[in-house]
Amino acid sequence: MEIKELTKAEEEIMQILWELDGGFVKDIIAEISEPKPAYNTVSTIVRILVQKEMVDHTSHGKSHRYHPLITKEEYSKYKMDNLMSGYFEGSFSNMVSFFVKKKQLNTKELDDILKIIENNKES
Repeated sequence: MEIKELTKAEEEIMQILWELDGGFVKDIIAEISEPKPAYNTVSTIVRILVQKEMVDHTSHGKSHRYHPLITKEEYSKYKMDNLMSGYFEGSFSNMVSFFVKKKQLNTKELDDILKIIENNKES
């Protein structure tokens, strides 16, 4: 399945669907912070997500229960790959270097990254 780029509103809906592991439009609206969008607005965004093959639904009478077709991890990987290729020449080290230089990555976080790398080498 090809993952498609999502708008901010579509990502917000996907975050809710991942958290709820699916739901009806009313369930999605209940999770959105104030000011809440109109029912039709959320319904339209969800239908767009269905068209993008990111979400599917099961019918329950006249309503539909929507569920994600991709995991949050799959979409996160897609976003990170795009970020790295678009801004850091596909290099993880370039990305880490950028955050270190901008002082947005402290020593503890850098140590945590190194531990994760070491643990993955062993497995």
